[in-house]
Amino acid sequence: MKKLLITASIALLAACSAPQQPQINFMPKATLSSRDIVKNKSFTLTSKDVRTAQYVALIDSGRSNIEPIHARQNVRIALENAISDQFASQGFTMSVNSENTITLEVQEALVTVKHSMLENEMNGSVVLAITAETPTGKLVKTYNGTAKRTAMFSASKDEIQTVLNDLVDQVLKKVADDKELQNYMKERF
Repeated sequence: MKKLLITASIALLAACSAPQQPQINFMPKATLSSRDIVKNKSFTLTSKDVRTAQYVALIDSGRSNIEPIHARQNVRIALENAISDQFASQGFTMSVNSENTITLEVQEALVTVKHSMLENEMNGSVVLAITAETPTGKLVKTYNGTAKRTAMFSASKDEIQTVLNDLVDQVLKKVADDKELQNYMKERF
């Protein structure tokens, strides 16, 4: 029994000390409005992540080895918080029981990296869909962003993180600046 306990303890300690998969910080920044566009308009915010895989980067070193990298933060929750902050800065209020709803759908958030010892190429793509729904109808909008970057030597985790976060911030800015979405919410919420 003692040997079994020692063996189990060693296995547990070995698992704890095993190298962890690399992760990047996913920190979307909300594009905040300097003035309210509405007063006392409320909505309920929901979100879903429909990506086929939960990693945010794929690194192809050309040696038949493709390494996925995940975000430290939950991508759906981080984007939901950023969208919530954006709409709050425009004067909208979130409610748990509003008849108006905003649904954020994360369809893609990925940076693919192909690198060798001498250069790297990063291609990023972010796709968010927002559905604004009222009892009388709904508006569905899709926001896309792409980025391409080539640099010398292999790509670092920090460089991948920068490309992803900058790309997500650009897409969030498109959402914040979308007059059609703002007018729909202003008139119907």
